[in-house]
Amino acid sequence: MTPNPRQAQLMDELRARGSMSVEALADQFGVTLQTVRRDVKLLSEAGLLARFHGGVRLPSSTTENIAYRQRQQLNESAKQRIARAVAKSVPNGCSLIINIGTTTEAIARELLHHKGLRVITNNLNVAAILSDNPDCEVIVAGGVVRSRDRGIVGEVTVDFISQFKVDIGLIGISGIEADGTLRDFDYREVKVARAILEHSREVWLATDHSKFNRPAMVQLARFDEVDMLFTDAPPPDPFPKLLANAGVQCEVAR
Repeated sequence: MTPNPRQAQLMDELRARGSMSVEALADQFGVTLQTVRRDVKLLSEAGLLARFHGGVRLPSSTTENIAYRQRQQLNESAKQRIARAVAKSVPNGCSLIINIGTTTEAIARELLHHKGLRVITNNLNVAAILSDNPDCEVIVAGGVVRSRDRGIVGEVTVDFISQFKVDIGLIGISGIEADGTLRDFDYREVKVARAILEHSREVWLATDHSKFNRPAMVQLARFDEVDMLFTDAPPPDPFPKLLANAGVQCEVAR
């Protein structure tokens, strides 16, 4: 499901507070208990919320990501706005490495009319999308294909990417913690992303607002390893100060 505006605000409130009772949510949004219960039921069935006796919280696992199909639909309009902003900043005739993620797939769709691109990717979905652009050379990394999202990972993938030095490394992320660390769930995916960072002249991070203050198990990088951040809403505290101290240019897609 794609959350409606009230449901998205409900999730933002839970993200800020950790957990809330149904009664508190009803008071917060000025709606009936029945309305909140209906929203909570729909969101929990979609795997976006976790219910417990007397309240509700966001899924808080640091070891397992939300399922790929659910991530495709989650914050879809935000990802489209981010994708358009990123594509606008990508010049024709440049080289990129694009990694795994539903946001990077949205960006690939916005690059279909760019000219003279050379794209290396460990994401079969990105490769399939950009293969429809006749003026884009697509190079697919070798490695193990994850059936759940068609991402390619493993030591072979790291070795393959390490051959190149591209203009822009374009990455997504699963979570950004309050200390400014970028985190993900699969250590194999993180090793590939590390290779992308190390073999890119500029690193661009594309992530929607839901990733701020979201925990994940494996550290990928820190803000001072990123040049640009594309997101869909102003980052909450303490992130503006962390970004400024790290010299990261932040673009909020409207």
